Amino acid sequence: MATKNSLLIDIRNLGKVYFRKNNSPTKALDGVNLEVVAGEFLALVGRSGSGKTTLLNLIGALDRPTSGAVLFEGKSLSDYSNRDLVLLRREKIGFVFQSFNLLPSLTVFENVELPLIHSPMAKSEITQKVAGLLESFDLINKSNAMPFDLSAGQQQKVAIARAIVNNPTVILADEPTGEMDPMAGEEIATKLVELNRRLKVTTIVASHRTFFCNHADRTIFLRDGRIVSQKEAGY
Repeated sequence: MATKNSLLIDIRNLGKVYFRKNNSPTKALDGVNLEVVAGEFLALVGRSGSGKTTLLNLIGALDRPTSGAVLFEGKSLSDYSNRDLVLLRREKIGFVFQSFNLLPSLTVFENVELPLIHSPMAKSEITQKVAGLLESFDLINKSNAMPFDLSAGQQQKVAIARAIVNNPTVILADEPTGEMDPMAGEEIATKLVELNRRLKVTTIVASHRTFFCNHADRTIFLRDGRIVSQKEAGY
């Protein structure tokens, strides 16, 4: 288990190539090197196609690199079996997506509860934990609502609650405010920053919003699959 300020994620010469239908290669990432310490809030910034989403997907073991490696707590993800990767994603990584990815057939409560389906916790403990999270997100009165009954901001709150319910080591958020108005987006952004500070959970956010840049410990700028610059807080 990584401790505060210890190296959590070590990205070494990471490359990802996609092939179109005509077999022409497209470099989504090209020799990315990056270290992320435990508890850090990192913002990834770049235009569409710069490689932000690809980088998050490789860190979160949703895809495999063409070259290079991602080390999580000192172990390369390429050394994990498929079963171990499933466990890693379930137990240590919380995902927040632009499109929320809530299950439409489940209630708000059931969506947040989902990551704990294989938990050894007693049912009463799970219920208490989920209810407590929904209370902290001002959603307790929406527990039995369906996702389509919620606003975009409320749906993203549910998605964030689901992402942190199992106490992950890292949160990966891909344009988490991309589908909401500026006011709702700022509320979600504020919540992610607050969770990072309070829970000390490592948070990596890909976004074009300057709000994240202003509150991140570091901002990484990508262009054409490469890191072109970075800025630390206060500089």
